Amino acid sequence: MGAHVALDIGGTFTDLVYFDDVTGELKHSKSSTTPEDLTQGIQNCLTKAAINLGVCETFVHGATIAINTLIEQTGARTVLITTAGARDAYLIARGNRPEAYNVFFKRATPLVRRGMIIEANERMGAEGDEILPLSDAEISNVCKQVAGFKPEAIAVCFLHSYVDPTHEQIMGKALRQAFPNAYVSLSHEILRQYREYERTSTTVVNSYIGPRVSTYLNRLNKRLEEQKFPGTLLIMQSNGGVTSVANASRAPVGLMESGPVGGINASAEIGRRLGFPQVIAFDMGGTTAKASVVRDGNPAVAEGYYVGGYASGHPVMLPVIDVVEVGAGGGSIGWIDSVGAMKVGPKSAGASPGPVCYRAGGEEPTITDANVTLGRINAENFLGGDMSLDKAASREAIKTKLADKLGLTVEEAALGMLKIAVAHMTLAVRGVSIERGYDPRDFVMVASGGNGGLHAPLIARELSIPRVIMPVLPAHFSAVGMLMTDIRHDYVQTNARSLAEADFNTIRQIAGNFTKEGKALLTSEGVAEKDQEIGLTLDIRYVGQEFYLATPVTEADLAREDRDGIRARFDELHQRHYGQSAPERPVEIVNVRAGAIGRRAKMEFRPPNVGAGAKPPRSRDVYLTDAKKPTRCAIYDRDSLAPGTTIKGPAIIEESASTSLLLEGDEATICPTGEILISIGGN
Repeated sequence: MGAHVALDIGGTFTDLVYFDDVTGELKHSKSSTTPEDLTQGIQNCLTKAAINLGVCETFVHGATIAINTLIEQTGARTVLITTAGARDAYLIARGNRPEAYNVFFKRATPLVRRGMIIEANERMGAEGDEILPLSDAEISNVCKQVAGFKPEAIAVCFLHSYVDPTHEQIMGKALRQAFPNAYVSLSHEILRQYREYERTSTTVVNSYIGPRVSTYLNRLNKRLEEQKFPGTLLIMQSNGGVTSVANASRAPVGLMESGPVGGINASAEIGRRLGFPQVIAFDMGGTTAKASVVRDGNPAVAEGYYVGGYASGHPVMLPVIDVVEVGAGGGSIGWIDSVGAMKVGPKSAGASPGPVCYRAGGEEPTITDANVTLGRINAENFLGGDMSLDKAASREAIKTKLADKLGLTVEEAALGMLKIAVAHMTLAVRGVSIERGYDPRDFVMVASGGNGGLHAPLIARELSIPRVIMPVLPAHFSAVGMLMTDIRHDYVQTNARSLAEADFNTIRQIAGNFTKEGKALLTSEGVAEKDQEIGLTLDIRYVGQEFYLATPVTEADLAREDRDGIRARFDELHQRHYGQSAPERPVEIVNVRAGAIGRRAKMEFRPPNVGAGAKPPRSRDVYLTDAKKPTRCAIYDRDSLAPGTTIKGPAIIEESASTSLLLEGDEATICPTGEILISIGGN
């Protein structure tokens, strides 16, 4: 029990939340992200919020450095070592063509060119039998070839090492001795699962980003030590859990989506507390908008994804919270294409120079400029008054770059920008709901990010989502979620057998090893035994299927070899996911999985402290649906709204770093713990 800090680095802003679970003290701050030195943005937030790290127990951190390193192609010079004969597996990739009719289609450029892929004469069989030993002479030969490339990072991925990693372990030991300054990744330490291309890609990505990410984490650790931080630094992972710096440095590939995941966890928790287990989490920040679905209180998890998009991205086969992301944020730029049509995004003004109204050198009109021009954002009270926006500059940029060229008024062009952005974001929400077989009318939307409250009600109208929840501190919500997140480690090992012929002794042994390793790691991270949980699943599919379903099992199921019970559970899952099942068809086990969870105390919001001097509502003209005629809207300060207060639209609710929009027919109610519950008109 004590004080805790969470910090999320986004593409435009760095957000900090401080919470003392003894006194209930809550602080927050926001500062521009500093790409040249991310730790400077962290320091700016700490200084602005006057945080004394010397009294803090935990510091939870989520950042975009891992995914940015990969997307920007600024990683390490990497060598890949494979089994002889498998050299080109990584380069060939998959034979599918995601964009069949695009004559300019191009696959992702491999992170390791062919000349830097080294073959080792060794071979393990698919059953774990040694076909060709790895000799000392061969190890020496491989090391000699590696030395010629002077690599910063080395990735090792031998065939079938997921069954028996002995050869990789021997090679890894030799490489770490011969190249102590190189970052070495062994595939069995990252992923013990079949599919050679995806396993190799995941290992290569880990090595490619490893030096930069680990250097950054070490620099952050030292900065915290300089400020006498006595507690534990935890890093947010893509799987929805946090981990230690040591584990994050060993497997940084698990940090790819660490930023938005915190907000999704918080959305699930807020939905649960308010009695809404079915949630669509929507986060619109400065660069992108993200959507994810929460079913029965649990965020949806995908067993792998493509960083940079399915068509031309790099596959990473690790558990990740299922997120659909589009390039529509407050900094997304409005532009005109070659045929004269208005477009918005995906290019963003980012943190520097930012939107035109920021007065930082931006020249291209953005979504934020459009909202300022239409009166939806208060130009005089942005970020709680820390920043005054230049409304005239926003209008001029929209006029010269868009309106004049399209023969529109400034207001028509600004409203057009927002309609296009809302259409893009609606597709993202459809992607995690309707396209997954879920009816949006059965969900509530939890809107977060600095721009979430302005656009979520519009998206909800498009998809007939009945309610939108604006949480406490929406513009810091990913950081809030990090204070509601447990420690988590995921384990997987391929063990392909039909269920009828499965060797449960082997499955119990694999599960037992995972349990032992997971509990040991949680203990090393300071998690008490009473707070440790191990969840087991088997990836099962019908024989002949490509994809599988993670089917929960218990140690008791494995001990009594309950094939019928496991099979019935899988059929039930298949029926729920796909609307059909085939109990008469044989099934097979593909992988054994385990999730080691260390429970942490969750941040609890106290009822808002509304002072006697609450400000009465103001009003101003705002362009809502008609670009020719503004609407006179009531303007409320969120800090002045007591629990139980009801507000009818059209209205705007302002707070330090976010704004919520209510259209005609919407009705907002302040919840006992401060959340705004908006009933969407007509839904």
